[in-house]
Amino acid sequence: MKDTKVTKTSLVLPPDTNSHGTLFGGKLLSYIDDIASISALKLCRKPVVTASIDSVDFIQPIREGDAVTLEAMVTWTGQTSMEVLVKITTEDLLTGEKVLAALSFLTFVALDENGKPTLVPKVVPETDKEKWLNSGGEQRAKYRKMRRSHSKELIEFFNDNE
Repeated sequence: MKDTKVTKTSLVLPPDTNSHGTLFGGKLLSYIDDIASISALKLCRKPVVTASIDSVDFIQPIREGDAVTLEAMVTWTGQTSMEVLVKITTEDLLTGEKVLAALSFLTFVALDENGKPTLVPKVVPETDKEKWLNSGGEQRAKYRKMRRSHSKELIEFFNDNE
């Protein structure tokens, strides 16, 4: 798992913020998807696509002038998919105070040269924290499959052209 760790830090500038002076949620989602895809690529060394982004709860505001740091790591693998955890921390650069602002799990699917899902290597957890994250991966994947099935039903419902 440690070989898939990626870290990115950005300064929150005025164009990145809303009228409240905090980072746009969409901008953060873009950062999350970007770093998670790098982590997934480091594991499988094949093209990947985002299959899902679990809910992102914005627990702490990320303000203009803060540094926002994202840490990503593949936490679990299935046959052709992998789960990536992204931890988002905000730092007040004037005081040095750091606060965990949000967490997100994403699912990526590896693709072969024809754009079809292909097998991914397994991750090996080493630390207690990695083992704990990995042990819950299969249950989280089952929940995502159930949620995806429900989303397909909703799409069918709204796709009736009425």
